[in-house]
Amino acid sequence: MSTTRYVLSYGDSFVDYIARNHENTEFDPYLGGATVNVAAGASRLGLPSRFITITGDDEESAFVRAQMAEEGVDLQHALQVADKRCTSVYVHLTEESDRIFAKYLDPTPEIQVRPDDLDPEAFDNAVSFHFCSGTMFHPTALATTRRAVELARDKGVLLSFDVNVRPLRWETEERCRQTICEFMGLSHMVKMTRDEMFFLMKTEDIEEGIERLQQYSIPLVFLTDGENGTICLVDGQQIHAPVTPVIPVDTTGAGDAFIAGVLYHVYHHGFPETHADVLECAMFGNKLGALCATKQGALTAMPRLEEIGVL
Repeated sequence: MSTTRYVLSYGDSFVDYIARNHENTEFDPYLGGATVNVAAGASRLGLPSRFITITGDDEESAFVRAQMAEEGVDLQHALQVADKRCTSVYVHLTEESDRIFAKYLDPTPEIQVRPDDLDPEAFDNAVSFHFCSGTMFHPTALATTRRAVELARDKGVLLSFDVNVRPLRWETEERCRQTICEFMGLSHMVKMTRDEMFFLMKTEDIEEGIERLQQYSIPLVFLTDGENGTICLVDGQQIHAPVTPVIPVDTTGAGDAFIAGVLYHVYHHGFPETHADVLECAMFGNKLGALCATKQGALTAMPRLEEIGVL
């Protein structure tokens, strides 16, 4: 058995159809999905990266697998079930050249990775396990996430959770909030935006929100706020990690690039124990998020190691 250490992620595989023109009549397919971006972003930084997902036997699924292979992401723990169809997202182009979400198609939501499908050995040599709430609205995906978190914790794997709040996918906002908060209390590192914290903590006051987060006893929270940098919450204290200002072209995927940077730092230096380590980790994540925002697209904009001068 290989003893190579790697980062492990779990989630949905998406195909993003991005409009070529303002008439929105022609589209180019791109690999997409928050956890996909993180898995591929980590690989672009030179980390061994494995991804747990499920695809089918159609052209879209073949496209997803081929793109993941091209990105260097290992799918040995992924499933292939003939009838599964990948989720599609159509992104239109406005006259001002802004990109807007137009349509979301999930033809086979009932076909998911099941808890029993998870290979416990997938967690044996994982340094970290990254996941988000994107699929948790589905009962099977929620059960699978719970099982994956259990396996990771049993094997001493660091848990990285991006809350990734998408209320419209859930039956109710409260169900969304309760489920996400359940996993926050189980994770070692949690990433959220300021607006996501406001939603989860039911407040629009940042200090009150930070205070309410304390009840979950999360070892490390990254509270990202775009050009204002990141507030790191550790041991009841706030550490501000600034970011070098950039002229943003497209902020899609910047949060995923931030996480890839954090996972890179953890892979090479371990979980940040001191305040200096936390600051260094967050500033590296900030740098990647900022670089991502200077390019169009999400996965296409994920930085590579040589772009950031860290060799």
